[in-house]
Amino acid sequence: MVDNDRLSVYLNSIEKGNGKLLDTIEAEAIDTFVPIIRKDMQYLMRTLLAMNKPKRVLEVGTAIGFSAILMAYNTSDDCSITTIENYEKRIPIARENFSRAGVADRVTLLEGDAKDILPTLTGVYDFVFMDAAKGQYINFWPEIKRLTSQGSVIVTDNVLQDGDILESHFIVDRRNRTIHKRIREYLYELCQDEDYDTTILSVGDGVALTVVK
Repeated sequence: MVDNDRLSVYLNSIEKGNGKLLDTIEAEAIDTFVPIIRKDMQYLMRTLLAMNKPKRVLEVGTAIGFSAILMAYNTSDDCSITTIENYEKRIPIARENFSRAGVADRVTLLEGDAKDILPTLTGVYDFVFMDAAKGQYINFWPEIKRLTSQGSVIVTDNVLQDGDILESHFIVDRRNRTIHKRIREYLYELCQDEDYDTTILSVGDGVALTVVK
């Protein structure tokens, strides 16, 4: 049996990293208990962006801007990124980080609840990264479908709930049951829709990769 902890240490030791600034922002996030995408998810994102070369990116869940900067650094200069954040205390930090990273001209940060902002967006996004409140993914999905088209890639982070997704509704902690139910509904919707191809990987806390057929 593979020792996942030892494997992670080894894989992290051979990775080239994301550069000094992103490493600094990541350390700041850890020090202030701000959740950002995990190491293995960072590496997967870099590869997906290199493969798909998107020109319009939509992110739901900015936090302090780490993943938006990662995406900006791994796409071409003519790629625009729109990101949505609802937590007021993190918004100025994200904006400052975009300036520090030199990507403020390519990243548009929209302030507010994604359920209110998504219906106002227009056009087609060829890459979507969902990393917000997990229990809301199923509610965001109709708008994400509207904003994507054939060939668009949709990446949904944190879909396995540290393994709780496998458990019965009644075994899951009562306070997490609504999220558990909604994530299961979301994953079922992704996997059953004939217009999409979806695979779920045990990277980080689970990621769903979806392509519009």
